[in-house]
Amino acid sequence: MLRFCSLTLMILFGALVLSAGPAYAQADGAKVYAAQKCSMCHSVAGVGNKKLPLDGVGSKLSADQIREWIVTPAEAAKKANSTAKPAMRAYASLPKADLDALVAYMKSLTK
Repeated sequence: MLRFCSLTLMILFGALVLSAGPAYAQADGAKVYAAQKCSMCHSVAGVGNKKLPLDGVGSKLSADQIREWIVTPAEAAKKANSTAKPAMRAYASLPKADLDALVAYMKSLTK
């Protein structure tokens, strides 16, 4: 009986951690967004440079497309026929955890 209860608790805890994962990634992504000073060129919910708003980007682009805009923006701009100036700088050296969190944050921007 004790073994069954322990196993059940472990499964429930694991499910809780997995379900909370994206929320943590979004919060961490907002921190990466702030730390990289993305608001110098972009805005979210009216905060930042209003010329290039990111509101709704999560419903317009896939996670892979967002990642491409962050890591290889020149290629992404070419595919999208974007002529925005200045051209976006590449963030290819962001640590994977930061990049994943930033992508998750961008995907959460659906309105």
